[in-house]
Order: sequence, then C-alpha cells, then structure tokens
Amino acid sequence: MFTGFSEIFAYLKTRETRKRMVVAWGVDGHSIAAAAKAVALGLADVTLVGDDEKIAQACHEEGVDQSVFSIVDNPDELSSVSQAVQMVRNGEGDFLMKGLCSTDKFLRAILNKENGLLPPKGTLTHCTTLQIPGYHKLLFVGDVAVIPAPDIKQKQTIMEFLVKTARAVGVQTPKVAVIAATEQVLMSQPASVEAAMLSKMVERGQISGCVADGPLALDVAIDKESAQIKGLVSPVAGDADCLLFPNIESGNVFYKTNSKLVSGVKQAGILVGAKVPCVLSSRADSIETKLNSIAIAAMSVK
Repeated sequence: MFTGFSEIFAYLKTRETRKRMVVAWGVDGHSIAAAAKAVALGLADVTLVGDDEKIAQACHEEGVDQSVFSIVDNPDELSSVSQAVQMVRNGEGDFLMKGLCSTDKFLRAILNKENGLLPPKGTLTHCTTLQIPGYHKLLFVGDVAVIPAPDIKQKQTIMEFLVKTARAVGVQTPKVAVIAATEQVLMSQPASVEAAMLSKMVERGQISGCVADGPLALDVAIDKESAQIKGLVSPVAGDADCLLFPNIESGNVFYKTNSKLVSGVKQAGILVGAKVPCVLSSRADSIETKLNSIAIAAMSVK
C-alpha cells in the first residue's frame, strides 16, 4: 500500500511498459509542464492534441523539449477534444487528460453517445485522492465534482469506483466510511439512512471488494480517538481509506478546506466510470496536482 504520491511515482517508473496518455487541447503551459514531468519521471508516454503553433510556444515558455511528446496538430479546440477522445476509443491511448479546454467541452466529448467513452447505462463520477500530512495514508474521496445529489443507486456506483481506484493504488481491501452528520440512523436525516443501507449492502456482498461502515461522522471516520471517546466499535472508524460523502456540497467543502487550509496537502482528481480513466483537473490547478492526477490515472488503467 502506498502512503504518498512519491511512492506511486517510484512504482510507475519501474514498470516495463508505460501507459499512454492523450491530452485534449494540450496547448497550455501548465498541462505541458505536467505532461513533460510525467514523461521524465516515467509515469506515461504523452500525445498532445492541439494547435501545433500554440504547443510550440507553450513548450518554449516552459523550457520543455517538445520532442518528448507525440503531437497531433489540430488548430480547433472542439475538434481536438473530439479527436483526443476518438484516439483513446481507438486504442491509441490508455487514458485521457483535459488540457486548456473547458470542462463542459471535455465532458461533452466523453459523454457523446456515438463516439464517446461512456459505456451504455454507465455513470461518470469523480474520485479525488488526498495525501494529508495529518493522516496516516492516502484518502480516496467522492463525489466532489460531478454528481450533485446522488441517489442511493448513484452512491453505490460512487462507492464501487472509490474502491476500484483504491485497489488500483494498492489498497487490498479498502475501508469505506459512508459519511453523514452523525453515527446514528435518524429518519430526519436521509443521508444517515442511506449510509446504513449501503453498509448493509457491503455486509451482504451486494458491493464487493471492501469493508464499509455508516453512517459515520467525519471525526470518527478518520480519528481513532474520537471513535474511542464515543464508544464506537467499527472496522472502519479511525482508519478509513475511502470517504463517501452524501452530496457534492459536503464533499466539495471537505476537498477545498483541505486544499486551502491544510499546509502540505497533496491532491489528485480523475473521472471514473468511462472506458478509461480521465484526468480532470482544473485549468487553475498546480502542475503538482496535475502530475499527481496523471499518476493515479496511470495506476487505474486496466
């Protein structure tokens, strides 16, 4: 099991065959700098799809030798995004990354019914990976970015993909905390009821590959002392690998609280549920965050 991104980088470097990443509209300095570092660290081979002149200019500004990439010249943003998706669909890449294009255009190409990457009746969700200095291992968190108010079926899907991602990153049997405001099952708090249902589904094998408990408040999910003080006996409490939040507001606030107020936190974000992992970092995200996301995506490729 890996406790930090640097360990994942070291592992990926030892792989005999690198995974291939295709960057949709990869014309900006941040994406190119992150992609170049990914190549240098041995995380992936990279193809940039976008305007050749803009790529050349960005490489010059970042001090990157563009020969480390394969470049597919396409001067149109929307067309280049569609082309990148089609390349991955055709097996010319193992996973996808969003460059300077908007999230809307990126998702539209992935979700295209004829030429996209979403399987029939599939659900796209977002998995965040956090390395928090005050916690003893990586945390896999969902959904903070895509599904606003998941119903219980969607929560099951989010949980399954959190588990798959954690397992891909070396967690043999992930411990999932289904988060609510309290450990009690209260009819006045539907999130607590659904958390109990999901926990029972894991217990009965309807969701496999993990152990789970819920409802759990955040403090007892990640802090053993809080669980002991409250007298809570749980295989997950204080040692969670995955946090399943009840809605996008709670998950997003948790994510941004860590990213803005916790010194030294490291993070990654990928879309899961498509035929391949898709790196979905903000255009404003740091190079480090994009690099971390590339590493998690490379680990998640089947």
